[in-house]
Amino acid sequence: MVKIHKEGRSIIYFSLLIIISLSISSWILLPINLAIISEIVLLSILILIFRFFRIPSRQYTYDENSVIAPADGKVVAIEEVYEQEYFNDKRIQISIFMSIHNVHINWYPISGIITFFKYHQGKYLLARHPKSSELNERTSMVIKNDHNEILLRQIAGYVARRVICYAKKGLTVKQNNELGFIKFGSRVDLFLPLNTDIHVNINDLAKGGYTKIASFEK
Repeated sequence: MVKIHKEGRSIIYFSLLIIISLSISSWILLPINLAIISEIVLLSILILIFRFFRIPSRQYTYDENSVIAPADGKVVAIEEVYEQEYFNDKRIQISIFMSIHNVHINWYPISGIITFFKYHQGKYLLARHPKSSELNERTSMVIKNDHNEILLRQIAGYVARRVICYAKKGLTVKQNNELGFIKFGSRVDLFLPLNTDIHVNINDLAKGGYTKIASFEK
């Protein structure tokens, strides 16, 4: 049985009411061939909504020396950048793009304490746009433990219009616990130390809570 995430329950209930109403109306108002097509379209939309808010069943990867993927999706950027919100130095940025077909839960990539958290209002550029990390609606958080410190950023995209984050400054978090949810497609950026050993390549498919994105120098 598919488990539905709490962030999607109200949307699914509302969608069910709308879809049932449209379905009944189509059989009353449309010729039978068009009513059948309408049913197929409505059922497809409902399945897509259920898939979007599903809770995946998976084996999580735990490794205190590794950065585990914070989201499902495709790796769309691996590059050295100047991170100017918190570190003010050069970092390796790794970006994971979540399409509408991916699970949209976000997970903590490492354990530690959240030492910095900020929500930014912003635009809704396409999540693949290079400037979306700086201009779109987003949350930024820094997770620090005894050995490492990283910045993670949730970014809303053109379709995604709501970033949900459970993090707050001072919170102690565990690797692979849920940190939030981005509704209807977007992106997560990681900013890692330059000496981090990267384990993924551009266009690789990451699985949140499972894929090792990188390892820290021991």
